[in-house]
Amino acid sequence: MSEQELKEQVINTIANHKTGVLSSVENNKPHTRYMTFYNEDLTLFTPTKLDTEKVDEIKNNPNVAVLIGYEGNGIGDTYVEITGTSTINKSQEVKERFWEESFNKWFEGPNDPNYVFLEIQPETVRILNDHGEAPKELHM
Repeated sequence: MSEQELKEQVINTIANHKTGVLSSVENNKPHTRYMTFYNEDLTLFTPTKLDTEKVDEIKNNPNVAVLIGYEGNGIGDTYVEITGTSTINKSQEVKERFWEESFNKWFEGPNDPNYVFLEIQPETVRILNDHGEAPKELHM
């Protein structure tokens, strides 16, 4: 499989599964939770409140891991593992681009100062469990 085909497979997997698992570091241990992800050329964005512990964790240690794509059906469930670093993105442009009405449960709107995004820059991207094949790594 070419690098371009592998990248397309990763992008398609992410596009078809907005919900994934984000792991950050808390007290030198993994801290994991489900999040909603948006993808722009393998840079991931996930909305959060500015006043959450995950934001504090990222400020203290920007290393994160994301798992996205697994559906629970077994050996044929391809999923993506991304490791990288995260920053807090307060950009109004990003907040408006990804705003969804369902966010109204947590935020007052796209101008809410507590509404921010974690921006995840990938360092390692792997396709796992692709019909039982060995993991494939996309070179970043």
